[in-house]
Amino acid sequence: MAQEFLLYGSYGYTGSLIAQQAVDRDLTPVLAGRHAEKVEAQATDLGLAHRTFSLEQPTVVTSMVEQFDAVLNCAGPFSRTAHPLIDACLAAGTDYLDITGEVTVLEEIADRDADATDAGTTLLPAVGFDVVPSDCLAVHLASQVADPTRLRLALHGLSTFSPGTLKSVLQGATMPGAIRENGVIRTVPAAWQSRAFTFPGSELVAITVPWGDVSTAYHSTGIPTIQTYATVPEFARWVLERTRWLTPVVRAAPVQRALHALIDATVSGPTAAEREQNVVRIVGEVETESGDGAAAELRTPDPYDTTAMTAVESVRRVLDDQVAVGFQTPGLAFGPDFVLEFPGVERRLFDEPGSERPPTAANP
Repeated sequence: MAQEFLLYGSYGYTGSLIAQQAVDRDLTPVLAGRHAEKVEAQATDLGLAHRTFSLEQPTVVTSMVEQFDAVLNCAGPFSRTAHPLIDACLAAGTDYLDITGEVTVLEEIADRDADATDAGTTLLPAVGFDVVPSDCLAVHLASQVADPTRLRLALHGLSTFSPGTLKSVLQGATMPGAIRENGVIRTVPAAWQSRAFTFPGSELVAITVPWGDVSTAYHSTGIPTIQTYATVPEFARWVLERTRWLTPVVRAAPVQRALHALIDATVSGPTAAEREQNVVRIVGEVETESGDGAAAELRTPDPYDTTAMTAVESVRRVLDDQVAVGFQTPGLAFGPDFVLEFPGVERRLFDEPGSERPPTAANP
């Protein structure tokens, strides 16, 4: 019989891709969310069972999750949804996974490690594109040198967004940036720093962004100083650096509601054809106090397709009891080569700046 798990937030753009991927991989997601019509329509289309509930009543949430061995949370923003589901999972002894990339949320989940261990429950957040590829890359790079003290990660190729992702990005844009320095997360202004990164065949400028790796890479590798970057067009970089004073305005609740409504009305997410054409490149660099270092590039398919593959495989392994209890990261749970198991993924290790070894690709 196919393995069953609860998929909360199943009818969003990313949740829908994950639901289909799960069915294709012979898992049985029970679809769930707070909008009855959307859940029922999706369940009818896929021939799956469903549940309808919000996260506002703890006893109701617990009564739902206790029916399952694992819950995968795809409902953002995770600053609102993670904690009610985690509380219920700990009470019920149900394993929890999600696809968040929000630094604050990830740190708060890490703080529940002892609670999860006592409950015999696994907490495995960030099993999508945030942060499986970059976390695996960080763990791989950390193994290439002795005692690395600094990690930089830069992403290139993020282009189109789903409504849910764009809302999370919008929420994140109203908050300060984040880096990790000597083991401690420090807030910094938006677009705090720009830096050139060497991608094979080109040099690209990226700005600091608070990717989830500011949290997870530290727990996966122990590297104390971590900065994460993304490439953006030069004009966008210029605008971000000069409009930080607008942050309080954009953060205001009426403005957020208006922007969310605009996103719902105008953004549908990338088409299958657009996803098929998209390739994302992640460059990672580690350094030691003595100046030794290593660098590598990871190429992946479109982030949404990558998320569907990595999230479903993560759930499968949790259901098979392959992951330890307590707080885990993808790199800790599965190792640095986990991401190479998926089609379209390649990793190149640079011997020195501007050079590269032959790629290590996904298993055939």
